[in-house]
Amino acid sequence: MNPAPLYAAVHVAEFPAQAILRLRPDLQAGPVVILDGSSPQESVCAFNTHARKRGVVAGMTRLEIEELGNIHILARARETEAAARSVLLEALSQFSPRIEETFAVNACSFVLDIAGSERLFGPSERFAQRLRDTISATGFRASISISSNFHTARIKCEFSRGISVIPIDRESAALASVPISALHLDVDYYETFALWGIGTLGELAALPEGEMIPRFGQHAHQWLALARGDADHTFQPLEEKFELKEHIEFETHIEQIDALLFIGANMIGNLVARASCRALSLASIHIEMSLERSLIYKRLIQPAIPSEDRKFLLKLLQLELAAHPPQAAVISLTLTADAGRQSKIQLGLFAPQTPEPSRLDVTLARLKAMVGSDRVGSPALLDSHCPGSFQMQDFSVINQPRQSQQIAAPRTSLRRIRPPHALAMRIDSGKPRVFRDGPSRYEVSVAYGPWQSSGSWWDVDRWDLEEWDVMATTSIGESISCLLVHDHLNNKWLLDAYYD
Repeated sequence: MNPAPLYAAVHVAEFPAQAILRLRPDLQAGPVVILDGSSPQESVCAFNTHARKRGVVAGMTRLEIEELGNIHILARARETEAAARSVLLEALSQFSPRIEETFAVNACSFVLDIAGSERLFGPSERFAQRLRDTISATGFRASISISSNFHTARIKCEFSRGISVIPIDRESAALASVPISALHLDVDYYETFALWGIGTLGELAALPEGEMIPRFGQHAHQWLALARGDADHTFQPLEEKFELKEHIEFETHIEQIDALLFIGANMIGNLVARASCRALSLASIHIEMSLERSLIYKRLIQPAIPSEDRKFLLKLLQLELAAHPPQAAVISLTLTADAGRQSKIQLGLFAPQTPEPSRLDVTLARLKAMVGSDRVGSPALLDSHCPGSFQMQDFSVINQPRQSQQIAAPRTSLRRIRPPHALAMRIDSGKPRVFRDGPSRYEVSVAYGPWQSSGSWWDVDRWDLEEWDVMATTSIGESISCLLVHDHLNNKWLLDAYYD
């Protein structure tokens, strides 16, 4: 048996303003307006409650706002609104997988299909309260309306504040005081209704349908159904991709790292909260900034294991910006996170305690800031025959299976000398015979070689080497086994390694 239809509508008014202010807590206590359009034809498209109390209305120009005084003026940021819409939609998806976006002027509105959700979230009043608390946690103020009719919930939510739960068969009464502008009709129809003295949906619903259709056509049937709260609707749910992204554009270009971190802390907190709702952590954070002079700044923060510690991630952001500061003032900031699951390892009872991964990441970040990111990490061999060819990769701990202890056979180890010692060499019959390493003089008793290696002749990093394994003795009888290298490109003999 299918549950009775039930819908929850969510309406976030003045969405262009709320999308910016949720990341700017420093501006929330004062009047703020958002201007849309290009100068000099800018006009107010959104504002907060403090600005409304100062007399701000939609459509005012910049000059009119400046005459009011002490009002913060911001430019509309479409990309910030898109990111904020994704955040809001992600919060709503915790309550229903079926969500439809509805049209609302200068606002962001959704309707959730919540039929049969009483067992999960309780009655409608409790559901609405939990939904509003979740939305508030993401930084938005929203009005919520619940009804068994899709359009009734949508219209009531747009033209009311707070929470409205409409009982069954009370839809028409709930919409009676809603202005007729909720139907979004053409201006000519509004003029006709004004002549008739019709200003609310309740007054429209009282008109006889038989008299309306001959005057306005079949459209009147839908108008009356909407006004009476019994209009039909085919639900069209959204299919959104899960993406952890926060974006903000600054009206004044930021040059101080501290101001940038103040905004970044709120953005990281929102990313962590959204990931936690899906039992996920942040595996990495991509930093992208638009700078002055059309410059682009990109960096990557990747902790050793996925983390949901906001202070720890903010510390990594601080160290990354300190080690690689932006080269110009910041115009916009975008943080995009990759989600991951935090692994948990059961340690043995007598196993030694290991350091916390967060401390390791902070230590590595500080070392990179002091000596350079290319000098900290784990060495990895390159696919090359050039001796000593390697690159530094990010440090990671790999748990390898412990090998069984066996008696190892005697081996000879090669101990590299960095940097290699330059030698004075004497050649006899094409082989090294005597060489001098500083004050020490060595006579070669046995020499094996040469072994030639060369490559990358097309590049500046080309090499052409000749290697010899030799056994040599000093004048006092001390013997050594070493690796000698003849660098043909630089015409040098080098003591490269000892055999121990």
